Amino acid sequence: MAGQAALIAMLAAATLIAAEHRGEVLYGGLPLPGATVTVSRDGQKVVAITDARGAYVFPDLADGVWKIQIEMQCFASIAQDVLVAHDTASPKWELKLLPLDRIKAAATRMAALPKPSAPLAAPAAPRDDLAEQAVDGLLVNGTESNGASTPFAMAPAFGNSRQSSPNLFTGGIGVILENSALDARSFSLTGQDTPKPAYNHVRAVANLGGIMKIPHIMPHGPNFFIGYQWTRNRDAATETGLVPSPMMRIGQFSGADQPFDVPQSRISPQARALLNLYPLPNFNGSTSYNYQIPTVDSVHQDALESRLNKTIDNRNQLYGGFAFQSSRTNTPNLFGFLDTADTLGINTNIHWQHTFHWHLYQNLGYQFSRLAARSTPFFENRENVSGQAGISGNDQDPMNWGPPSLVFASGITPLTDAQASFNRNQTSALADSILWSRGRHNVTFGGDFRRQEFNYLAQQDARGTFTFTGAATGYDFADFLLGIPDTSSIAFGNADKYFRASTYDAYITDDLRIGPEVTVNAGVRWEYGAPVTELQGRLVNLDIAPGFAAAVPVTAIHPPAGFPDSLVRPDKHGMEPRVGIAWRPVSGESLVVRAGYGVEYNTSVYQSIALQMAQQAPLSKSLSVQNSAADPLTLASGFNASPATTPDTFAIDPNFRVGYVQNWKLSVQRDLPGSLIVTGTYLGIKGTRGVQEFLPNTFPAGAVDPCPACPRGFGYMASNGNSSRESGQIQLRRRLHSGLTATAQYTYSKSIDDSALGGRGQGTAVIAQNWLDLSAERGLSNFDQRHLLTAQIQYTTGMGLGGGALLSGWQGALFKEWTVMTQLTAGSGLPLTLIYLAAVAGTGVTGSIRPDYTGAPLYAAPAGLFLNPAAYTAPAPGQWGDAGRNSITGPGQLAVNLSLGRTFRWKDRFHIDLRFDSTNALNHVTFASWNTTVSSAQFGLPVAPNAMRTVQASLRLRF
Repeated sequence: MAGQAALIAMLAAATLIAAEHRGEVLYGGLPLPGATVTVSRDGQKVVAITDARGAYVFPDLADGVWKIQIEMQCFASIAQDVLVAHDTASPKWELKLLPLDRIKAAATRMAALPKPSAPLAAPAAPRDDLAEQAVDGLLVNGTESNGASTPFAMAPAFGNSRQSSPNLFTGGIGVILENSALDARSFSLTGQDTPKPAYNHVRAVANLGGIMKIPHIMPHGPNFFIGYQWTRNRDAATETGLVPSPMMRIGQFSGADQPFDVPQSRISPQARALLNLYPLPNFNGSTSYNYQIPTVDSVHQDALESRLNKTIDNRNQLYGGFAFQSSRTNTPNLFGFLDTADTLGINTNIHWQHTFHWHLYQNLGYQFSRLAARSTPFFENRENVSGQAGISGNDQDPMNWGPPSLVFASGITPLTDAQASFNRNQTSALADSILWSRGRHNVTFGGDFRRQEFNYLAQQDARGTFTFTGAATGYDFADFLLGIPDTSSIAFGNADKYFRASTYDAYITDDLRIGPEVTVNAGVRWEYGAPVTELQGRLVNLDIAPGFAAAVPVTAIHPPAGFPDSLVRPDKHGMEPRVGIAWRPVSGESLVVRAGYGVEYNTSVYQSIALQMAQQAPLSKSLSVQNSAADPLTLASGFNASPATTPDTFAIDPNFRVGYVQNWKLSVQRDLPGSLIVTGTYLGIKGTRGVQEFLPNTFPAGAVDPCPACPRGFGYMASNGNSSRESGQIQLRRRLHSGLTATAQYTYSKSIDDSALGGRGQGTAVIAQNWLDLSAERGLSNFDQRHLLTAQIQYTTGMGLGGGALLSGWQGALFKEWTVMTQLTAGSGLPLTLIYLAAVAGTGVTGSIRPDYTGAPLYAAPAGLFLNPAAYTAPAPGQWGDAGRNSITGPGQLAVNLSLGRTFRWKDRFHIDLRFDSTNALNHVTFASWNTTVSSAQFGLPVAPNAMRTVQASLRLRF
């Protein structure tokens, strides 16, 4: 909940709001370069010049009403108020020629001006390349001239100089290529020389935009843009694993440090059938890995985007868009299973902007989106592996054919495959906002309503999962051959689920200009996300007695008294105050102080909760159990638990409250010599009502069961967690000067919580170790990165006369208009949690128990490892492990990316963009995390390497 991405978004909302304002100036429907555009408000004035497309941009205007004035010689000026906000469309301004007599009068006045003492000689006719250089260098009044008669005039293709019928459209086509021949070989964790698989990335793009103009029918039609992207990618990877050796397959464990072998007669037929799905080792000499293969997956994608806007009159404007995307992917895994996925989505919106008065504006919008996603595992409708192996109790529907998942504590590669699904999600949203400007106030108020539909055809765990920890024989693979899992879990039934959710919000914000030196942006927002309901009431929760002494399933079909249809009581107290201040202590100086405070609620928390509530008994089959004398588990019947087992695996506090964060920010910015800007920032965040999950009535292995009759085997979710994060940041930025711009930023931060339970590398387990001591779970947050340095440097040749914009001949062709950019990211590692993979007593849950710390140095690791296995051991009998959550630091991160690009100008309207991009240009090996399961053969080794160097080339034609 207290993630860094959420923090940045919240801080942006709490500070002053600024928007980019763009527009176009036209004459007769054609772009008009060289027009002067001035915006002003409260003594502030900003000026821009339209470019060759008639476009202008003001990159950082505060939201509100500004006065805009557009001027150009021989044209009538335009003066009007304009609304600047993030969600407003770009306006188009149509200039009109002055009457001929006024144009002649202006020319007479110009002729009467004093002449230079040494007039220039009449120039020769301009060459095409000289005219092009003048256009590129923006040398006449800071922009392209329009129909001028100097060597620096534009080529006759714009405005008054146009010689033929105009083309109303602009567009481009391009292709982006990436090939394995240019990339580095994937890093091998095993050191084996695995061939680099050949692959290609091909992406083609095309776009077209302009004015839809039909003579006599639509003389001033709407402005449109349409773009299409075609992608065909083949991605290479190296899959590494530990698979059973030929001797292990027949139960011979000599050299595996095991006390006995498994006789052939005792190997279960289910184990033999599942063992056939494992490949044989393809190299020896390593106890951590013995199998490695190259794999190639493919992605086919088509995407279409379109936008349309039309100014109806001076008071009304319509704009909207439509987007479409289709993708098909094929994903192989180490076992040779090829899974496929298909998605098809659309997103469309329409907005109406109306001006009631110069100080009152309204923007009304509607958005609709729909996404259909189908996942097809390898065995769907192909082979009933479980049924043929004699495994009963899991779903035998052809859609869910395949093997159960197998998990081994010793590090043998888990047997797994995708779950079949066909999901269709749909959202309809209505938004309305009104801006009222009066005096120094710019007040925005409005509201939004969003209705979401989540229609799932999927099971949570239809084939089931068996976990082997060695509890029966001391060695997990021996347990597997004997067909004795330590735990089993399964959840299926009610495959079709129809979730519904609604979200509401209302807000008011005042952008107050107290004076030239002080601006305040203050407001409040109310936001409410209703708990998710199921169309047919197929949700299940547990009615918990005080002290967790009893647990009775309740359904939304017939909810008990006091329970809503969602089985979770709504939380409508989502008030979110926000304030931002900008202050310039000394008028006219560059020093600026900014501060902000805001509150934001996590109203999207309910969807994942509803998915767990929908796959429960008595409406579905669900269990999570441990092997015991009272309830013995086998591969053949391990998904059929005894009647004494608690059938439900999840419950949530019916008074669950939505979590929220408070965030605050203070920054100081000042200009320095040499076009430098330095900014120092302090960021703080505090999360309240964070999500916690624990296992009631559980106890450590070896302890006496304190309540044999109490229900257990289910996770309980509550909202009692909290978190905090503080960071300091220093940024040094060089403005673009002499073709060079750069930014360097260093962040020091620390984040702690007890509400994001579970550590990095711990999979999906987010369950506390000791349910009676949740405060012991407080530790570093999963995303806590103590040090982070980012830098970006960009240099462009041909910036002005000194930079070479007017170079001609071979020097100009070789050096002009190249852009080189380097990006550097270096950071310390993220926290990791150590895992002792054993079942929590009385449940089928593994992954939440932590080991004991022996006192040996953790990072003094043996050769070839990054963590010391001697630093940890199994928890003492009757005790929980004392290793802290997120108590170790993962591998550091370093990435250097490079890009090189140039625009080649061809004639007047055509531009060719050539670009090369390289990620991890230094081909430096970094890893995502270490393996932290202390019983695994891969403990202390990297889980997976990050991508090695890739090179991508792109070529695009714009017109």
